[in-house]
Amino acid sequence: MAPGFNIFDMTQVCQDRFHATNNQFQQSGPKGFIEVKVLETNDIYVRVDLPGVPDDAVRYRVDGVRQKVVFFSGETLDDGGVREYSGTTGLGCDCCDITGVDAKMKDGVLKMVVSRVKVKDHENKCSLTLPPPFTGRSGSKVEAHPFVVRGRKGANYTESRADGSLYLVVDMPGVSEGDEELIRREYEVKFTGEAKHVSEHDEGGRLYVGKVGGTPDFGTPSLVRHTVTGEIKFGVFKILITPPSNSNNE
Repeated sequence: MAPGFNIFDMTQVCQDRFHATNNQFQQSGPKGFIEVKVLETNDIYVRVDLPGVPDDAVRYRVDGVRQKVVFFSGETLDDGGVREYSGTTGLGCDCCDITGVDAKMKDGVLKMVVSRVKVKDHENKCSLTLPPPFTGRSGSKVEAHPFVVRGRKGANYTESRADGSLYLVVDMPGVSEGDEELIRREYEVKFTGEAKHVSEHDEGGRLYVGKVGGTPDFGTPSLVRHTVTGEIKFGVFKILITPPSNSNNE
C-alpha cells in the first residue's frame, strides 16, 4: 500500500463491523463463495463465485463413473496475479444420478442447474446435496476462498508502483460493466458496484462498497490533481490512482 493510504470496507465506519465472510466489501445480497439450493423441479441450482475467470474460460464436467459430482475449474487473467480455481459440487445421496448440467459463466459467477434422475427407491423428495445448501454468513473475519488452488485467496489486492501510483483490485462477482462507480473526494476514493442482473433462482442482487485513502494527519496526499480510473471485467474492479507528473516537486 502506498504511504498515507489505507483500504476500508464500509463496515469499518459502522458500529457492528460485520460483513459477508467471503468479501469484506459486500454490503448486501446473497453471501458465500457457493450457494446450493434444491428447486421445485427437483433440479439443483448452484452459484459459485469465480471472480476474474473469463466468461468463456470456465470448465466443468460430470464424474463419468459415479455420476454424482460436478467438477469445475477456471483460471483468471492477471488481476493482481493469476488465480486458478478448482472445486466440486453435486449430490450427497445414493438414490439419484446427475443427467445433465446447464451452466452459464458471467461477470465472475458460475451458475449451474444440475438435473438428476432417481435410480433407487426413495420415499421422500431427496434434498441431499454436496455441499449442503448454504447461503453464507456475516462475521468480523474474512474467509479465504476455498476453491483457489493457486494465487491470492483474498477479495482485494493493492500495489504501490514506482511512479507513485496506487493500483487496487477488488473482487465484485456479479457486477457488470457500467454498474460500478468511483467517487473521488479530496483524501479518499469511494468505490461501489451493484450486481443488478440476477437469475430467476437468485435471492437478489449484491452491493459492494469500500474506499481507499485516509486523512492529512495520516499522511494521505490531496487527490484533487490525481487521475483516478477504474474498469470492471469478469467481476473484478481494477482501480488506478495516479499522481500528477510534477507531484514529486511539490
